[in-house]
Amino acid sequence: MKEYAQVFQGTAFTSKSPKEVQVLQNYLFCINEGGLIEKTVSPEEPEYQEIIEAYLNKDNFHRLSKGQFFLPGFIDLHVHAPQWAQSGTALDIPLNDWLNTYTFPLESKFSDLQFAETVYRDLVSHLLANGTTTVLYFASVHKESSLLLAEICAKKGQRGLVGKVVMDDPNLNPDYYRDESTEAALKDTEEFIMAVKELAKTTKQGVYPVVTPRFIPSCTDEALIGLGELASKYDTHIQSHCSEGDWEHSYVKERCGKNDAFALHDFGLLRDKSVMAHCSFLSDDDAELFAKTGTAIGHCPLSNAYLANGVTPIAHLHSKGIDIGLGTDVSGGFSPSIYDNAKQAVISSRMLEDGVNTYLPTEERGVPNSRITINEAFFFATAGGGESLSLPVGRLQENYAWDVQIIHTSIDTATLPIFNEEEDLLDVFQKIMYLTRPENIREVWVQGELVHSR
Repeated sequence: MKEYAQVFQGTAFTSKSPKEVQVLQNYLFCINEGGLIEKTVSPEEPEYQEIIEAYLNKDNFHRLSKGQFFLPGFIDLHVHAPQWAQSGTALDIPLNDWLNTYTFPLESKFSDLQFAETVYRDLVSHLLANGTTTVLYFASVHKESSLLLAEICAKKGQRGLVGKVVMDDPNLNPDYYRDESTEAALKDTEEFIMAVKELAKTTKQGVYPVVTPRFIPSCTDEALIGLGELASKYDTHIQSHCSEGDWEHSYVKERCGKNDAFALHDFGLLRDKSVMAHCSFLSDDDAELFAKTGTAIGHCPLSNAYLANGVTPIAHLHSKGIDIGLGTDVSGGFSPSIYDNAKQAVISSRMLEDGVNTYLPTEERGVPNSRITINEAFFFATAGGGESLSLPVGRLQENYAWDVQIIHTSIDTATLPIFNEEEDLLDVFQKIMYLTRPENIREVWVQGELVHSR
């Protein structure tokens, strides 16, 4: 019989399609030394009992107890790591004021490596405890502390995609917080890319460097062109903000004479490994450009409610063939939980479809065909996030990483309302998505390694 590093037995939920959740009832998941799902076995298959008998009394056999389920680890496509220190504050002011009054002064403190280590260790631990196994991070302008974040992800077992932020324009950035020059920004970025690629050689779950212009308003044209060239040279991921709110969208149109999406494309920043956050104001032409270039959207429904001046039409954009995942946007979004953002994605989509101004007639109030279901939000949180990053994560199927959350629905302090043992498992799934709290997340595994337990 084939030998496996780990064998897990239990019921799992995974996305079969964007709108359909697949229930893998009492399956076996056979994990190889590399942390990949080498084989899934249903109870109906002849080898099912044979594998159980071979592994039953071994330390590497894991059987879920009653009331426990597997979910894929969540993928967070937009986190500002330094902003964890201000989460839950200052969300009642406009974006530009929020950045200059609170955010930039905080991020400037990350030149202090001791402070950075304290915040980053706590953030990575919190995200793992919330079931988030892969994160696309904005760090700060500081090369050293940005590399420190990648090192912490590597040590704690989280799959981290980390970007040293570029903000080189002296006219749009404060004197106390920006790159020293365009040349320094590009040099630091290249050195950061090479350092993270070296770190990745010894990191099982993977860490990845990400080319990260904060957004067009913070960067000179020279820096944006240079960053596009670096991304091409090293085949890295790219992240930025695109058409987030009225101010950014209007600023880029005035400066570049075109929408944000087309400006980013002209700078060489839209490609298959690009993820752009928010995208609330994409036109249909912008959306078609995203689909054509393989650029994904990091949908951040909680932060959009505070800072984006509108609801991103996520169902419409997905129908255009764009890869979409979810992001918490810590700290523009107050919660580090993808569960919270999945729920908000559904809520915001329904408000967009129904409309919010009750003084208008029903037929004029909303945008038809805008709603998504919790199944679709789950897809964005898992498989959609993996597709957005072009990585084999987010699905519980063969040749994907064993990134899972073990959810316990019947612990004393957070029991989910499941009173019938025969309840439809898809109804149980919905209750998990809407009602799970961190204490329900008993274990988190990344690339076949246990990285969190309670």
